[in-house]
Amino acid sequence: MSKKPNIIYLLWDHHAFYGHGEMIGGPKILRPNSERIARQGVEFTKAYTACPLCCPARRTMLTGLYPHNHGEIKNETNHKYDRETYLEKLKEVGYNLFYIGKWHAGRGTAHQFGCEGFNYTGYGNPYLTLEYQAYLKEKDLPPFEVRIKHSFLDPNEPYNQTLKIYEGELHKPEFSSLSEHAVGIMTTPKETHEAFFLAHLACKRLEALANSRDSSPFHLRVDFWGPHQPYYVPQEYYDMYDPNAIPELPSFSNDLRNKPKIYWSNHDSKISKNGQLITPNPLSWEIWQEILACNYAHQTLIDDAMGLILEKLEELGFMETSMIILSSDHGDAVGSYGGHFDKDAYMPETMIHVPFIVSYPEIITKGIKSDKLVSNIDLAPTILDAAGTNFSDPVDGTSLLSLFKNEKTEWREELMVQTHGHYVKHLGRAVLHDRYKYIFNEDDMDELYDLTSDPHELDNLINNPKFEEVLKTMKQKLKKLRIKTNDDITKSMIRGKRLKK
Repeated sequence: MSKKPNIIYLLWDHHAFYGHGEMIGGPKILRPNSERIARQGVEFTKAYTACPLCCPARRTMLTGLYPHNHGEIKNETNHKYDRETYLEKLKEVGYNLFYIGKWHAGRGTAHQFGCEGFNYTGYGNPYLTLEYQAYLKEKDLPPFEVRIKHSFLDPNEPYNQTLKIYEGELHKPEFSSLSEHAVGIMTTPKETHEAFFLAHLACKRLEALANSRDSSPFHLRVDFWGPHQPYYVPQEYYDMYDPNAIPELPSFSNDLRNKPKIYWSNHDSKISKNGQLITPNPLSWEIWQEILACNYAHQTLIDDAMGLILEKLEELGFMETSMIILSSDHGDAVGSYGGHFDKDAYMPETMIHVPFIVSYPEIITKGIKSDKLVSNIDLAPTILDAAGTNFSDPVDGTSLLSLFKNEKTEWREELMVQTHGHYVKHLGRAVLHDRYKYIFNEDDMDELYDLTSDPHELDNLINNPKFEEVLKTMKQKLKKLRIKTNDDITKSMIRGKRLKK
């Protein structure tokens, strides 16, 4: 590769990656295009988010910093951009920048960082945009419509009078944010789905680049709205999964007695009361099987849309000259820990373990599976490394390419994940090392798990005397990471008695 590579980043949003599919004896979640890229590069099997929440994680992916360092600690904090993003640095070294899809990284849009493309402020709803209307006209498609299969909203609550979501009835997403707590079967063709709309825009952009006389390298980022809820899918995708073949998730019936209070936080009318999850879950496992079938179908649909972009890269001769990254901002708690539909500030693997695949023919050998601890704090440094540049100031992440450029490269042995709350205020820090995971929950019960013997985190070992030395080691490792990253928001987490036990 004689010049700087083109850089393609395809992003799932809120991805149910861990604890589903084949891992528990259920149906394999079909992601053939993701697997294709994994075969061409490396799949990181121990990849994590910096924070299990959209805006903090998305700002991290732009800056290589933990949320406490970049300031966007919760959704819509709208903290100013006072640290560099990788987009600006790419622009400085001659890249043309294109960003298509969801922003949700705080104030502004990708346009203010020199990007072109379909991008609006906040969370957004693509189905309400002029660009989507033009797409429907170009393709001679009807407006998106879905028949609601399951809704987590009380049909009589005032909020639902705006959303107009009723089980068994037809629905068109007309609210400003495409985030309804519902699942359903589309009555319109798959091409009306936002994922295919974004893929269409990306393919058109690639065609224009192929026909351009400008030989500058380019960065194309496509941020899908799914598989974040709502899980709206065509019947043909839903039929790929037999709901009855989906076994009960190991943590579905968990009574949460040995969990911190944050696990009880829930605001879906049908499964909670006064902001607290109802246990046992009011919905039968048969209903959850249908919900999960929609989720799995949603993942497959987006993978198919990604496949259109990958095919276009191949067709236009960009594949061998590009670094391709597939990943997600964070996980999804659907059906887990008593039966949540969305997420909050708890940090089980379902919420913090994410897919992370990188293909880069010049540097990465094909077909690698790596168990190195990596994070989306590493995304921006990796992109800049491929472009032959780096951030002006030190960041928390490290380029993943260093693992492949030098076989003797030392890599981290522990990794931190953090939260500052979501629906409720909560401050937590998790550290992963070897087979263990420790979670500090301020003013709440801490957690300690052996992920080898207990991968679904059902047995909290925090008060088990047999693990006192393990706990001491994990607290020391968290303290070291927090000092290294200047994470001093809550002094008690470094100096307090809880970390000195």
